Amino acid sequence: MKIYIKYMVSLRCKLMVKSELEKLGIHQTNIELGMVETKEEINDDLLLELKSNLAKSGLELMDDNKSILVDRIKNVIIEMIHYSEEIPKVNYSDYIAEKLDYDYTYLSNLFSEVRGITIQHFIIKHKIERAKELILYKELNLTEIAYKLNYSSVAHLSNQFKKVTGHTPSYYKKIGQKRKCNLENL
Repeated sequence: MKIYIKYMVSLRCKLMVKSELEKLGIHQTNIELGMVETKEEINDDLLLELKSNLAKSGLELMDDNKSILVDRIKNVIIEMIHYSEEIPKVNYSDYIAEKLDYDYTYLSNLFSEVRGITIQHFIIKHKIERAKELILYKELNLTEIAYKLNYSSVAHLSNQFKKVTGHTPSYYKKIGQKRKCNLENL
């Protein structure tokens, strides 16, 4: 049985879901961002209890097919950008279509209809979020970050960064370092 879970977007969420499943005696065979596979079918009472327990942590069980598919698209993108060592060098549309086994045009139209944003803009937002993390917490320079996030150049990364955040990457790094210093002085 597959159970789809909304807002399950981090490793911490996966651990929390696994813990809740264990408390209820539900044996899972696979846990991915946004989805759990179980060995057996789960009765309605147990599903209701799982739903209630997950809601306390801000997670929701999903049963609407469109919402499930849109959430799966989001999770593929989040996994690809935030949790993979390297972003695939293939076209994102091909990667997403292959991972989900759907036509990309269908996925793109559905995502835009439900989320009000294109898949491409969602990817850009997450790539910039990842760049912000790498700028603040890693020992990578901008060239290495651009390469890691599959940008054609530092200039391309910088232009998208400024469009999304309103700041250049170097300015963002400066204000990030000032915040760290201020926190250390507390």
